[in-house]
Amino acid sequence: MSPWSTRDEPLLLHNTMRIAEGHLEEYKRAVTQAVQFVEQHGPQLMVQVFIDEDQLLAHSFQLYPDTAAMLRHWELSDPYIREVMRHCTVERLEMYGEPDGAMTGIQAPASSDDGFRVNVPRHIGFLRTPGGWATTSGSSDREGTADPDQRH
Repeated sequence: MSPWSTRDEPLLLHNTMRIAEGHLEEYKRAVTQAVQFVEQHGPQLMVQVFIDEDQLLAHSFQLYPDTAAMLRHWELSDPYIREVMRHCTVERLEMYGEPDGAMTGIQAPASSDDGFRVNVPRHIGFLRTPGGWATTSGSSDREGTADPDQRH
């Protein structure tokens, strides 16, 4: 872990799913309902789903503030996740960042044992938020302001 990385920095999850033949429209409906639910009730900072219809591949990117938020999402959203999984299989599940010990031995709900999983430790990074700038060092290198419109 780099000196700028902490366990409570964001975790980025990239889920690659193979949509079942003949299930594209059902998958789209289920994933739309799931994302609408977490937009209203989930702890994610960001969720984006991309679909390659020709290849029947979907990519879901989710940004969590910490491990507790990821676990809370799985608890809240399990029925929605299960509905999505009726129409696809996980090909690859990648987690970028270091989850804390609460994740030890826990598997994502409705994921298959066949889906390849990888955890990639963070080296360095930052997160911009609508309310201002967050940096790796905790101080602004933007001439003392957190307002991006006042940068030089």
